[in-house]
Amino acid sequence: MSGPDYDYIVIGAGSAGCVLAARLSEDDRVRVLLLEAGSFEPLPTMAVPPAWPSLGGSEADWADHTVPQIANGDTVPFPRGRGLGGSSSINAMNFLRGHWTSYDAWASVGGTGWGFDALLPYFVRSETVADQARRDPGLRGQAGPQRVGPAVERHPISSAGLAAALSVGHRLARDVGGGREEGFGWGDLSIADGRRQSAADSYLRPVLVRPNLRVLADTMATRLLLNGDRCLGVEYRHAGHLHEARSRTEVVLAAGAVGSPALLLHSGIGPRAHLQQVGVRALVDLPGVGANLHDHPMCGLVYRATTTVPPGVNNHGEVQGLVRTHRASTGPDVQIQFVDVPLRAPSLPGPDLGEGYTIMVALMLPESRGTVRLSGGSTEAPPLIDPRYYTAPGDLDTIVAALHLARRIGDAAPLDRWRAEEVLPGPAGWQDLESLRAYARRNLRTYSHYGGTCRIGTDEHAVVSPDLTVHGVTGLSVADASVMPCPISANTNATVYAIAERAADLIGARF
Repeated sequence: MSGPDYDYIVIGAGSAGCVLAARLSEDDRVRVLLLEAGSFEPLPTMAVPPAWPSLGGSEADWADHTVPQIANGDTVPFPRGRGLGGSSSINAMNFLRGHWTSYDAWASVGGTGWGFDALLPYFVRSETVADQARRDPGLRGQAGPQRVGPAVERHPISSAGLAAALSVGHRLARDVGGGREEGFGWGDLSIADGRRQSAADSYLRPVLVRPNLRVLADTMATRLLLNGDRCLGVEYRHAGHLHEARSRTEVVLAAGAVGSPALLLHSGIGPRAHLQQVGVRALVDLPGVGANLHDHPMCGLVYRATTTVPPGVNNHGEVQGLVRTHRASTGPDVQIQFVDVPLRAPSLPGPDLGEGYTIMVALMLPESRGTVRLSGGSTEAPPLIDPRYYTAPGDLDTIVAALHLARRIGDAAPLDRWRAEEVLPGPAGWQDLESLRAYARRNLRTYSHYGGTCRIGTDEHAVVSPDLTVHGVTGLSVADASVMPCPISANTNATVYAIAERAADLIGARF
């Protein structure tokens, strides 16, 4: 090979990869290659907002499961997107920022320069928000690729839930996803003109005509090519054959909180002892790779309805509450959401679709941390994912406190016309604290908000520097949810867009 094929190679065409490919290729002096393991073509149901639950386990999902969890002995489905748009093509389409306090916490653990104010210009750059009259123009974007807004056709369960929350004393948030407010409100959805708008729809597909951008789908990156401490490119499998692509400037991992650490590990970058255990030659001893996995665990109160619950036309959860339990210290620690379907762990009984609804609670600032590890040296072997839900002592107590908040809302008068009975946890679940803890463990679900496995920082367990370059390796960076050093108090997708927008500036400045 006579020289580098590309200036930038981006691995993973999920939310971050679509943003990066679009922004980096704006410079017509550079050549950009984007690799994606999944399909180029979307599934028809991706565009239909209420159909998103059917995408779990489809060909657009890696369909992972965790290892058995200490909390309940069960494995937990761990969906993540596969194909153009990644998880933005299969998720529940909530487009929310976390409260500013959860971003400013990043700086306290080594994420210098990554507080809310530093990210704000990139949040703004990514979006065009609807309903701008109620927005702070200093906080919200009006010219970005991603079109977002609150539900247009509002579900009666969401409307009644919001009224119930306000009736028991919670405040109304004019812009609950803006990053500055607490309370309940109509959250933004990545739905435009009645259709899902993924990162592929907003960022990537409009620029596929650029001659300096090449996208290879159905292409699995198998390892990074290293020469000493320099990353030269990537080996990938396409159409049954191995190929290599070389980068003149930088390889950027954007494969998410599972995919990015897994590729680093397969390439010999990670904790030496683990690499030796699975038969991978250790090239760069970087102990933090795959550590610090965090997620938002969920639980909920499931109600049988007095009458048929109308089918949703949006994402099944249009109103969110960002609130503090009595255990909160620096900022809101739980999210409460009204869901127009009876959502629960598969092993638990309850009403059928159309017969019930749920008040979901999610732990926004969990202290539990887990790992992503290899199950073997082959790239065909599935990763070992262990979030270690509820292993930090206070996490269960916070989710229990959130269930109490949710029940007070669920018993409020505005929901009387919908509420026949509380099915889960039911009367037995409220007997004492341990009964509620046991229920939370049984009804454990992931909110699919994975992060932290290649965290920003400067200590020996950090994986990337604040400029997103990998410690100990030149020509290699990471720019996705895996760099988040600690959780944010919201659904992660909007933040991934902002991370990638900022990464494009940082990476482009190094050209």
